[in-house]
Amino acid sequence: MMRRLRLGAMLVRLGVELLRGLWRMRGFEAMTVGQRREAVRAWSRRMLRASRVRLQVIGQPHDSACLMAINHVSWLDIMALNAAHPTRFVAKSELRHWPLLGSLAAGAGTLFIERERPRDAMRVMHDMAHCLRNGEHVSVFPEGTTSDGTHVLALHANLFQAAISAGTPVQPVLLRYLDASGAPSRAPAYVDDDTIVDTLRRIAGGPPLRVAVHYLPPVRGDDRRGLAAAVHEALREALHATTSAG
Repeated sequence: MMRRLRLGAMLVRLGVELLRGLWRMRGFEAMTVGQRREAVRAWSRRMLRASRVRLQVIGQPHDSACLMAINHVSWLDIMALNAAHPTRFVAKSELRHWPLLGSLAAGAGTLFIERERPRDAMRVMHDMAHCLRNGEHVSVFPEGTTSDGTHVLALHANLFQAAISAGTPVQPVLLRYLDASGAPSRAPAYVDDDTIVDTLRRIAGGPPLRVAVHYLPPVRGDDRRGLAAAVHEALREALHATTSAG
């Protein structure tokens, strides 16, 4: 009974925040870049609270343009990252068609990619490099899919070409979802046949969670496969170290 009440309350709060975000987005064109960034940060933090997830930030984002390479666990990842430090995201084109979330993602400047079309990947690569040259932070999920958060999948090296072309570093960013005891939680994982409602049911079934956003030291390189390998190792080592430390 308690789980159902929590789930109902979560769904209502999330619905309110989604509509609030859409309404706020109507004024984006009149905002400065800084105002828009703060609006995205504030909305993302409210979305996390509505999902019963507390934010913890460890380390700092690089102070100038860089490509952020992040492990992918949940549909909540973009909210967690924007709550910590809003950036431009590269996301699969399917997200554009999600109810409400798709419109919000588009309004926040997301770069959508149709992965099955090689030419579209090249277009997005040019767009990413352009954003980086303009001093922006661009975030990607180079695993290409989600995991349960207990390991780091192989990374797609092609995405790192944008950083090489723009002459910017790559900053690995590790996401971890933790339960009340500090142990890794699978509740927010969005893998296999999971739906958003499945994740919300699992989150509603226990105490509030914490998402830790670890900003790791940036790495540089002039070879995309070498960069991918360096980022993978940094994420893997950080995950192992934080898991071992409890």
